Amino acid sequence: MRRPYIQLLIIMMLTFQFTSCITTHDTNYMQAPKNFIPAYKDTVSYSDYRLKPSDKLFIQVYSLDEQTNALFNGSSGSGMQMMSAGSGDGSDLYSYIVGKEGNIQLPVVGAVFVQGQTLREARKTLEDAIKPVLKINSVNVRMTGLYFSVVGNGKSGRFAFPREKINVFQALALAGDFGTYTDRSKIRILRETENGSMIETFDLRSADIVHSRFYYLEPNDVIFLQPMRKQFFGVTTFWTAISTLVTTYSIGFIFYKSFIEKTPATTN
Repeated sequence: MRRPYIQLLIIMMLTFQFTSCITTHDTNYMQAPKNFIPAYKDTVSYSDYRLKPSDKLFIQVYSLDEQTNALFNGSSGSGMQMMSAGSGDGSDLYSYIVGKEGNIQLPVVGAVFVQGQTLREARKTLEDAIKPVLKINSVNVRMTGLYFSVVGNGKSGRFAFPREKINVFQALALAGDFGTYTDRSKIRILRETENGSMIETFDLRSADIVHSRFYYLEPNDVIFLQPMRKQFFGVTTFWTAISTLVTTYSIGFIFYKSFIEKTPATTN
């Protein structure tokens, strides 16, 4: 009568062992879309970012007139030094925020509508707005204050964009990877759009992620991480498996000796 209990106990232990193993299938990136890894064919690819309210623009005006340079660039020179110094040069001092109505307020020129435009389109719009008022050669526009955030599974932080366009793997490198126990099959991104907030879940293991509209991040995107369900056992290596196996069978043996073996067999 005791043998069925022993067999059941062994089956339960083996089941826990196999279901708790974390394999390369769970953690590797750029896998072919098969074996429960989805494809992202025919989804929306990258398009140039379009300006939204609260975006911050650093505007550089190139002119031979020193007063014009001083007015826009905070310098009596040509303004070339400030542009080449990078984002740590105080560009926030001379940045312009896109208002709720989609305008930025320029000195002398006044309100200029840029919402919904790409940076290239905004540069042309600004040149057309400034040239009738002031003598300038050209205008350069770039975004500043670009960040994305990572939340969950012990990996929370706010990270700056190294440039205006980065993909999810570059963001992954900046954040320092997501850890072994992060569920890469259920990565969520929160994004603010003109129609409100939207959340989409995707599988970061799929090589077809390059076709997803969330492959490239946008400013203020928030990446949410979730732990794997099998994190409790966390069998990732051979020695971890041996250790877990020995521990599980030790507990099973103690359970058998303490409860099952002491139970008197019933007789008919």
